[in-house]
Amino acid sequence: AESKSIAKGVNHSTFTVYISYKCPPLGLESLKVKDSQIQASSYKRMGLGPHRGRLNIQSGVEDGDIYDGAWCAEYKDQNQWLQIDAKKLTRFTAVILQGRGSIWSLDYVETFKVQVSNDTIKWKPCMNATEEAVFEGNKDSETPVLAILPEPAVAQYIRINPQTWFKNGTICLRAEIMGCELPDPNNIYPWQAEEGTKDKLDFRHHNYKEMRKLMKSVNEMCPDITRIYSIGKSYMGLKLYVMEISDNPGKHELGEPEFRYVAGMHGNEVLGRELLLNLMEYICQEYKRGNQRIVHLVEETRIHLLPSMNPDGYEMAYKKGSELAGWSLGRFSYEGIDMNHNFADLNTIMWDAIELETDKSKLINHYFPIPEHYTSEEAMVASETRAVIGWMQTIPFVLSANLHGGELVVTYPFDMTKDWAPKEHTPTPDESFFRWLATVYASTNHVMSDPDRRPCHNEDFLRYNNIINGANWHTVPGSMNDFSYLHTNCFEVTVELSCDKFPHASELPIEWESNKESLLVYMEQVHRGIKGVVKDRDTEAGIADAIIKVDDIDHHIRSAFDGDFWRLLNPGDYDVTVTAEGYFPATQSCRVEYEHYPTICDFHLTKTPKQRLREILAKGGKIPKDLQLRLRQLRIRKLRARPVNYV
Repeated sequence: AESKSIAKGVNHSTFTVYISYKCPPLGLESLKVKDSQIQASSYKRMGLGPHRGRLNIQSGVEDGDIYDGAWCAEYKDQNQWLQIDAKKLTRFTAVILQGRGSIWSLDYVETFKVQVSNDTIKWKPCMNATEEAVFEGNKDSETPVLAILPEPAVAQYIRINPQTWFKNGTICLRAEIMGCELPDPNNIYPWQAEEGTKDKLDFRHHNYKEMRKLMKSVNEMCPDITRIYSIGKSYMGLKLYVMEISDNPGKHELGEPEFRYVAGMHGNEVLGRELLLNLMEYICQEYKRGNQRIVHLVEETRIHLLPSMNPDGYEMAYKKGSELAGWSLGRFSYEGIDMNHNFADLNTIMWDAIELETDKSKLINHYFPIPEHYTSEEAMVASETRAVIGWMQTIPFVLSANLHGGELVVTYPFDMTKDWAPKEHTPTPDESFFRWLATVYASTNHVMSDPDRRPCHNEDFLRYNNIINGANWHTVPGSMNDFSYLHTNCFEVTVELSCDKFPHASELPIEWESNKESLLVYMEQVHRGIKGVVKDRDTEAGIADAIIKVDDIDHHIRSAFDGDFWRLLNPGDYDVTVTAEGYFPATQSCRVEYEHYPTICDFHLTKTPKQRLREILAKGGKIPKDLQLRLRQLRIRKLRARPVNYV
């Protein structure tokens, strides 16, 4: 991104640049500016209309549809303009320009003028001393360029007037306007003018050092319920810090489910990072105030918050800032790896096995092992990905969400299509519960649930109630969601939090208020379904790695190291069978109610005679008479079942 000064013959100081950023964006990118507020002199067609002239807006795959990647004028002359109505008197300080987002066309504006007006009849040009200022625009179609006005201009309307453009292209642009809204002298209730939140949280963008400092301050404020730990390091050596929140931090409690939020897999999608930092602050504050909902959540759940999975990428985007980072700077790891495609592809292994295996009883449907080639040091696996996989394997997570940005939708597994189709509905055996999880977040999010909101880019997710099967949007091989479901017990969805990947700091309070209830109610879903402990009938010791099977759902889970388990299920009656090596299977019926707490389904398993014999012989003990009798009966039964060969 270029942030140099821009009007010809004007040398802007660092101070001027700083002052321009004291004014926030009007909100073309964030959709705060409505379509009706944007007009143009002309446009080629609806898909290239003025409403598409928003910074970082993304086009559809096909040219010619209603979702193209810029405003494009119908004519190629210097009389074309894009006009924004700020609705109120505003001190305009800067314009940010970008070319057309398209994989087929190359169009951008090279120089432009700016005019302002209070009535759209009389227009005043922005001046550079005694001459009308001409600003430098783009040199490519993707890099945002900042143009600071020589003097702030006070008006209601602003026009961008292209003067020259790429010689082989046409007049196309995406834009954002920086400006400070002036107080309305007719408003006698100025404190009601701005929406926000009553929560007193640290609403700003935090770089790595500031993030670490905030986490430390939360830990010091609530030492009894928080713990900071690291799961590894990024390629550049930045630690992947996690905030644990629990009434007994540092240990897994029998029967208490483990929950995680992961943010910042793509370093430039920063809203999730700030929301998790706000969430840990909020939980700490409300716990101390005695908020019973929060107290219950902390006492009944072990919560893990990873605010930055890709800190290297974040630092790159952070240095450019919210409006100048563009669409992809900081998305990848420092090595250039997209972590959203970097987990082991277990889907293909599963589908290949289903296709090739003739004996279906030999098929597995959970805990798929990671292929050897993936675990080798030569494999193109990011150090951050390896750290998260190790984390998943260490803690028996039950539920998770992966926070992204750039859209407004919740996606659920599978994320990958069969046979590498570009997109196709590809459900898991737990489709109904995943749809419930996605709906819980989407329906409580203020922006997603607004029936009048416009689409972010090129997909109208409102028609799907803001949830979609990930593979039905676009196929993602090697996603964290699919890996989590197939390799561990943990169910995970992806939440696309906002149209704008890097919202301005001024928008963070509103974003927090929009997502606060969603973040809390989603965590509470970890208590839906059944939970219990699988124990040895004789010793009462917990049995690890017992397999929990639910009739009619072809996906099993396993008990944790001390025998406890959690199976997420919708309300209903279920026949549940538990098996473990060396034990007789046990089955019972479990009813899941609509209440926000799980049904307790404990299992006591009886050792098989063979297992008892192995353990006794291993200890050098004497075989009890009841076991001798049981083994003799088994031998007789086996002899009777053996076929007789007549000579």
